[in-house]
Amino acid sequence: MKCCIKIGPERFHADQIKFFIMISPFAAVMLLPIIYVVFHAFKPVDELFAFPPRFITLRPSLENFTRLLHTANSSNYPAALYIFNSILSTLLTVVATLLISASAGYVLSKKEFKGKRLIMNMNQAALMFVPVAVAVPRYMIIKGLGLMDSFLSHIFPLLAMPVGLFLVKQFIDQVPSSLLEAARIDGCSDYGVLFRIVMPIIKPALATVAILSFQSAWNSVEASQMFIENEKLKTFAYYMTTVTSPSGSSVAGQGMAAAAVLIMVVPNIILFIIMQSRVMNTVAHSGIK
Repeated sequence: MKCCIKIGPERFHADQIKFFIMISPFAAVMLLPIIYVVFHAFKPVDELFAFPPRFITLRPSLENFTRLLHTANSSNYPAALYIFNSILSTLLTVVATLLISASAGYVLSKKEFKGKRLIMNMNQAALMFVPVAVAVPRYMIIKGLGLMDSFLSHIFPLLAMPVGLFLVKQFIDQVPSSLLEAARIDGCSDYGVLFRIVMPIIKPALATVAILSFQSAWNSVEASQMFIENEKLKTFAYYMTTVTSPSGSSVAGQGMAAAAVLIMVVPNIILFIIMQSRVMNTVAHSGIK
């Protein structure tokens, strides 16, 4: 079953110009931070602390990236090791988060059991907590499970995503129960219903959860700072902070930090561009019953 509601027309029409005129100022404001990050990363040393500050780089240069690469090559371990750790931990986190969110959302949406409302209320309450507020409980859980200085400590704390569970459940609520009952009559198990029927229908919600999970996992430095001492198990995000922090107070250090920020932001932007249509579908349909 596919949703037949479309966000916008397939072809451009002259009547849409007025909407572009209305939206353009808001789009420009939202794009300013990204544009600034890009320009700032390519600023030469004399423009980094120019007064008054310049938004646009007059003389773009690769000097910041060259310094960052030189500093990275002089470290004890190659940058490729940290990149591999980040890619592996991020992929495992995204896949596990999707499976957990879809499974939990299916149970909370289509199953009846005692304590269901309490679990949903707890999940909604968890939306109010920022990661810093749960840093100590996370540390206690990781230590209690014996995952200190383990690669799994990159993955385990990020599996619980309240906003992901909320979005997935809202989408599954829209799936007709009669469709699922028909699948069960045909001999499909709960896992078969989930993987063959429910998950293909809620692809927009899963794409949104994947983006959110990717961002939190790719940019996370919590595990490398708090749970892991073995340098070989740390991630690229943590590596970027350590490379730029020793000289962060200097002009050159600020330039390397700007280059590192751009390197960390680019994968998030690329992923969002690839999946932005499904994200828009999630926003458009999450409240439809």
